Amino acid sequence: QVQLVESGGGLVQAGGSLRLSCSASRLNYNIQSMGWYRQAPGRQRELVASITSGVPEYTDSVKGRFSISRDNAKSTVYLQMNSLKPDDTGVYVCNAGVFLGGLRYDYWGQGTQVTVST
Repeated sequence: QVQLVESGGGLVQAGGSLRLSCSASRLNYNIQSMGWYRQAPGRQRELVASITSGVPEYTDSVKGRFSISRDNAKSTVYLQMNSLKPDDTGVYVCNAGVFLGGLRYDYWGQGTQVTVST
């Protein structure tokens, strides 16, 4: 089992910045992909950013403002969020994807709240 622990959420004014961290432990497997999902009230959970084999991907609404990175030595993934907007408000949940035998197994953190005020 992989355990994921997030930190770094909080309340920030529009235009501000936050940095989220997600540390993975109990690494019995090689985690090929890590990412951040966002769950906002009344909206479907969406993939905000992911990094797979060192290649980052972003949803359109955060391109140019968010940056995802991974420190393999620390088994940690970061999400630097700049120029935050009220629409960025939500619970940010860390995800780790492990591929075994051609199948993907997903692990999830508990989530960290990000609130952007006007």
